[in-house]
Amino acid sequence: MSAPESSAASTRLTVPRLGYGAANVGNLFRELSDDESWAVLDAAWDSGIRYFDTAPHYGLGLSERRLGAFLQTKPRDEYVLSTKVGRLLRPNPEHDGGLDTANDFHVPDDLQRVWDFSASGISASLDESRERLGIERIDLLYLHDPERHDLDLALAEALPALEQLRADGQVAAVGIGSMVSDALAACVRSADLDLIMVAGRYTLLEQPAAADVLPACRETGTGIVAASVFNSGLLASNEPRRDGRYEYGQLPDELWERLLRIARVCAEHGVPLPAAAIQFPLQSADAVRSVVVGGSRPAQLTQNAEYAALEIPGALWEELAAEGLIPA
Repeated sequence: MSAPESSAASTRLTVPRLGYGAANVGNLFRELSDDESWAVLDAAWDSGIRYFDTAPHYGLGLSERRLGAFLQTKPRDEYVLSTKVGRLLRPNPEHDGGLDTANDFHVPDDLQRVWDFSASGISASLDESRERLGIERIDLLYLHDPERHDLDLALAEALPALEQLRADGQVAAVGIGSMVSDALAACVRSADLDLIMVAGRYTLLEQPAAADVLPACRETGTGIVAASVFNSGLLASNEPRRDGRYEYGQLPDELWERLLRIARVCAEHGVPLPAAAIQFPLQSADAVRSVVVGGSRPAQLTQNAEYAALEIPGALWEELAAEGLIPA
């Protein structure tokens, strides 16, 4: 399998084909110590990963602080760094010693997220992320989950503000990150975006983004970073579990049956299901530039890098397409 790191004329930034999404080092789902988080990032770096993505949302800034402390020990020109805007972190007046578990992060909820899509809010978010990271140069800036706040406001104010930051040389590239195909397509068609992060909408298991997002990206020359390619962990092991989490609820029966069929085809070709999940977006769509994976244990990062480099026979993709499990 091979794919260009960047080929669209409008893409102003080359992104490595495999990246690490740093939500886990923001204590997503479970608490990690500073040492445990450092070991995860160390494993990612030692495995050759040179693209790192974070956000203020992840652990109320903890992910940015930990990732920044780690990357400060590395040569700045050797990695690509992205973070996100749209949510400012401000003191939580209702903090009573609790945790941010309502958002799945095991950190004190002494801060709260405040939506701000104004030009001043977007600029302030970038400055505050730089301070938390301890790194001045952020390569790529995504507007985070615009549809969860106000998509019309995002189109009218936030995206032009991002374009202006790029024009001013504050960042090299801009885009949005979302798990909603309609929002992604609308933003791609409304602004001059370099890259978009498509979370869970273009995976081995399901490809709703193929109907609207991919055509929009092809028309505009916008690149795609595929995230959440394991579909909440469903594709992360060779033997899927029926009780696995699917986004915010139970796995629908039709997706479970589809997952079993995909796993069977992978097994017949001797290909680990997670390897196929990581490589599917890159091999199947020219617009996809990179796949970002998470992980809370060093061994996971090492294994994912090995899966990304594994040679997968073309016959696997051909059979999956013939059975209608992936686009032909």
